[in-house]
Amino acid sequence: MGLFDAIRGQFVDVVEWLDDTQDTLAFRFERQGNEIKNGAKLIVRPGQTAVFVNEGQVADEFGEGTYTLSTQNLPILTTLKSWPHGFNSPFKAEVYFFNTRQFTGLKWGTPHPITLRDPELGPVRLRAFGTYSMRIGHAATLLRQLISTNPSFETDDAADQLRAFMTTHFAEWIGKGEIGVYDLAAHYTQIGDAMRVALQPDFAQYGLEVMHILIESVSLPPEVEAAIDKRTQMGILGDMNRYTQFQAANAIEASANNPGGGNPALDLAMGIAMGNQLNNSMQTPSSPPPLPQAAWFIGVDGKQEGPFDLAALAQKGIGRETLVWKQGMAGWEAAGSVAELASVFANVPPPLPK
Repeated sequence: MGLFDAIRGQFVDVVEWLDDTQDTLAFRFERQGNEIKNGAKLIVRPGQTAVFVNEGQVADEFGEGTYTLSTQNLPILTTLKSWPHGFNSPFKAEVYFFNTRQFTGLKWGTPHPITLRDPELGPVRLRAFGTYSMRIGHAATLLRQLISTNPSFETDDAADQLRAFMTTHFAEWIGKGEIGVYDLAAHYTQIGDAMRVALQPDFAQYGLEVMHILIESVSLPPEVEAAIDKRTQMGILGDMNRYTQFQAANAIEASANNPGGGNPALDLAMGIAMGNQLNNSMQTPSSPPPLPQAAWFIGVDGKQEGPFDLAALAQKGIGRETLVWKQGMAGWEAAGSVAELASVFANVPPPLPK
């Protein structure tokens, strides 16, 4: 290497950052002790912002584009360096590049269960998980509040603090009890939008903006979910007797298909139980039969007729002198003298007087 090459190596001609990561928010340009040449080119690619820092003070900021560094486009740095008439010599300054694109798919969740009072279930504990997206809203604020002198700053460096903000606002919203646990899934978008609005001031103090918050799931403790599943199964099954028969039939079939041989005693017992249930269901009428009526016999022209119930006797048009008999009577009697047949003669006039 010649003397000219050694001298040229002390100066930086191009200031740029080629980001090959997916999670870097900010990166400090590495000068390795070299000075930035007056007239050097600054290349800020789409989705980037460059900030010049002089001895801990934030100076000029550049959006995307290509710039030739000079007094004209470094006015703040020129003032800080006390170059009232411009500069022609190389200078030293820290240059931070910021990635201003959206960072998506960032995870958030509640590290501990949140207790709330549900209108149906009572006090319950639940946890929530989801994703969010953010971007840099003000690079200088992020530099002052979080980055300081770090050579690079990734999303993980701020993740814990940002997740704490989201957990707090989720707990405040869900703790109001305006929506029951069973209806939460239908309001995921509403909850996410409300959280995003509430979180903007918290993110802004670090120079960040929250773009979207998605709720992927809200889960209850395993024992509570198991109880809900049982309740759902009972609602689906309905008739427990029919379910018992169905389960018994499945058990017998599984026993019979067992390669090692079924359990004959179990099969016999379950078969008898099912047979008894079936027999009872066939013998038990759906409604009781009509009450039996008294069976009456009558004597007409010396002949016995019957048996008849009360309605049939009324239709026969028997007289009060007609002989009647039923089981339990000592002998034949005139119908008019039997108190039980009074209703038969209720609408029949008595005989005409002689």
